Amino acid sequence: MEITRLNDGSKGFEKVFAFLRDRLLAGSLRPGDRLIPERELAAQLGVSRPIVREALRALTVLGVVEIRDRVGTIVRRPDVSVLDDFFTFALSQQADFLDDIMEARIAIECQAIRLAAERATVLDFEKLSRALARIVETIDDPEAGGIADFEFHRTMVAAGKSETLIILYESTTTILRRSHRSRRELLQVFSSMKTYLIDDHRRIFDAIVTREPERADQVLREHFRIGDDFRRRAAIGEHDLRNDGVATDQ
Repeated sequence: MEITRLNDGSKGFEKVFAFLRDRLLAGSLRPGDRLIPERELAAQLGVSRPIVREALRALTVLGVVEIRDRVGTIVRRPDVSVLDDFFTFALSQQADFLDDIMEARIAIECQAIRLAAERATVLDFEKLSRALARIVETIDDPEAGGIADFEFHRTMVAAGKSETLIILYESTTTILRRSHRSRRELLQVFSSMKTYLIDDHRRIFDAIVTREPERADQVLREHFRIGDDFRRRAAIGEHDLRNDGVATDQ
């Protein structure tokens, strides 16, 4: 009997979720709209009121709705940070998840930079310029530098004006920040990487400002390729030479 009730509850949850999802997709419900009362929703979906209530509470946790006393259940625009938490827990359990997230990052950013080269506004240029200056300022600080790198690329994605790409990018914020921090640590092994890092971001910025989607894509892909090469060299024990010509790994 307990298993049957559990299955019924699960199906009830699915009905409530589907009700809201389908109407949001159809445009008949929008953020700010109020849902029909629990009693009516339960009757319409053929489920019990406790199931409806629990499903709505779950949707509240996801940020999809807000339950207000004496008002009812209001549809909300979900907070992307909820997705960030979900992806962090889900992906961090995988081996080599940073490599996996890099593949997704490249796919998102290479499309976003093409769009940014076409759609970026003067305000976007100003934001990118400030983000670029911050990269230069933090070049010797792995922690602050990792954040600066992330913010530059985040600003670039935002300049593309694609809501879907922005949401996908924002939903992996925690992991992306860790990825940038990890790459910044390579500067402790390869001092020559400092010049590359600054110059590459300047080239990315220039390609967006001059509105050259093809060149912007190429520059960004080369940026990723060189970064991967530095990681490969570090993995096999290569290091830069000191000023006296002695390898730092000796």
